[in-house]
Amino acid sequence: MTDPRFMLRVLSTLGLRGVMTEMTSVLIRRGLDFAASYGASNVLMPRIAAGESADVAILTDAAIEDLSERGVIIDGSRRDLARSAIGIAVRAGAARPNVRTVESFKETILAARSIAFSRSGASGLHFAGLIERLGIAPEVMRKARVFDGVVGELAAKGDVEMAVQQVSELKLVGGIDIIGTLPDELQKITVFSAGIFARSARPAAAGLLIAALASPEAMGAMRRQGLEPVGRLG
Repeated sequence: MTDPRFMLRVLSTLGLRGVMTEMTSVLIRRGLDFAASYGASNVLMPRIAAGESADVAILTDAAIEDLSERGVIIDGSRRDLARSAIGIAVRAGAARPNVRTVESFKETILAARSIAFSRSGASGLHFAGLIERLGIAPEVMRKARVFDGVVGELAAKGDVEMAVQQVSELKLVGGIDIIGTLPDELQKITVFSAGIFARSARPAAAGLLIAALASPEAMGAMRRQGLEPVGRLG
């Protein structure tokens, strides 16, 4: 087991948790063992603002850009990793309603007995604005479970009929079926990016870890986890 003193510390969006888990053995073989703390970017950002640091940050592109401008992330260390779409899931084996068009999506959301979405994540903030835009917010909020975490777990247990979150976060959960993504007209694509903390004690190794997340192995993991690899410098 790697001495914790020599493990890279990572603060990562939940959207990349599945990829990081799948890539663990690859990274260890490269001498890049790590310890990660996961959460929505909007949950991790206040922790960073309060002084928490690590070696690598994996957050939304906007969050990484903001941290770079404030000198928290080393300028020029940003790498865009993956694009993520918002998906919809139900309990495994349940009816799979139509969500392909704006109208069918609206009808499905209104017909659902209960629905879960994240409070602070990019998907949840977008969904909250979306139901306002569609004029259905009061009806949806009366039956909604809103919290920070992996909302698909509630659908898997049957606590809610439907869960809305980043596809890669829904894929963290067994016992659900992902029935589709938001219609194109309503979709919001989130880009996840990585950067090196200015206070990292191991910036070279942190850079190697980020580079590994743009490798062919990582891109394969991203696709399996419902992400579209970017693999280019930001």
